Amino acid sequence: MPIVMRLDRVMADRKMSATELAQRIDSTPVNISRIKNGHIRGIRISTLEQLCAALKCTPGDLIEYMDDDEYRARFGQEAHSEPQS
Repeated sequence: MPIVMRLDRVMADRKMSATELAQRIDSTPVNISRIKNGHIRGIRISTLEQLCAALKCTPGDLIEYMDDDEYRARFGQEAHSEPQS
């Protein structure tokens, strides 16, 4: 049951950089990058609220649920597995 972060799509739609978003929510570009690339295990509700306020979106715009088959078809790997290098 993978949860996929869609922050990259929303940021692209808003033409907003990680640096700009980080400044708006008082975070760091590294933290934004980790969220954007799905390299997190969880996200605080307060952080989600700040992201939604800065990007003028809803949590559903930032987070997507996929079943395992859909995830595998879209990304070519098992959910929660380490990327191939």
